Amino acid sequence: MKYNFMRNSGCSGRWRRRWYFPVVRSLCPTHLLKSLLPTLGLVVVVIYGLADKLRNFVAGIFIPQYHYPYAVALSFAQVLVSLLVLNLLHVLNLIPLKHYSRSLGERVLVPAICNSIHGVLTMWAKARSSNAGLLTLTLPLLPLLTIGFSFALKLSSPPSIHISVLTSILSGTSIVITAFQGLSIAEPLEHIYAPLALILYSVSLTWLAKVSEAERHCSPNAQTSVFDIYYAQLVNQSWVLGLLWLLHVDSPWHVLRQGNWHSLLFYGYLLAILLLGMVLNFLVCISALCVSPLAAALTHSARQVLQPFFQLV
Repeated sequence: MKYNFMRNSGCSGRWRRRWYFPVVRSLCPTHLLKSLLPTLGLVVVVIYGLADKLRNFVAGIFIPQYHYPYAVALSFAQVLVSLLVLNLLHVLNLIPLKHYSRSLGERVLVPAICNSIHGVLTMWAKARSSNAGLLTLTLPLLPLLTIGFSFALKLSSPPSIHISVLTSILSGTSIVITAFQGLSIAEPLEHIYAPLALILYSVSLTWLAKVSEAERHCSPNAQTSVFDIYYAQLVNQSWVLGLLWLLHVDSPWHVLRQGNWHSLLFYGYLLAILLLGMVLNFLVCISALCVSPLAAALTHSARQVLQPFFQLV
């Protein structure tokens, strides 16, 4: 029996998904992939740390220089850029992407709301101080909260006892070392926003992993990819942040009037913040969807967890 693989160019994307990925899996044995996971994880953590440091540096210049501390507007713009890039990659047949599903959107509504509020609080903290103050100092607690919510939401593969104990010791020691080195004076609102941001982010990562687990148990024809889940969350975030921006004191018209739209440097700094934020958010969410919420939490907080130990050396 003969197969005509070139009879319809419109089937190329379907052919890739049906044949390409099984071939790759057959060429890459499971033990080889498992042996590469630590190396890939280390590379992702290093890239994430460098990108996060660069984004903080750019934001530390852009926000005070141009007097543009509009956290809701910047978070909303970052989500729009992420949606634009995902759709562009889909048009170029680089990633498979389905249309927005209402049922999937309902399942990722909670992580979308939590992630949106966390993004606004984080941007607000960056606008208030160059080192993000108390939010950065308490970031080592994120893995501990994620472990707790992994058991609370009854994930099918929660962190093992050994990993949980090791993570607790590492995070606790980092907090103690930071406390002994001295804490900077934080604003009263930061004492509310910092723990709230950590709780919301840990809930978001764990809930995403829960949705991903549920999708993996579906039949192959009904399964959705991690890109579909991430895309649905971004669409929900665009609605949440758009509504929040309309209701905010800093209305869209006020924010747009305050922009220095005649300066190329303004565009450069703004695009750098948005693109770097897009990459950082993508790495964390994909880690939660493909690996585990704890891996995503460690990726996000690794630099803050390890920094006090490096300062002791």
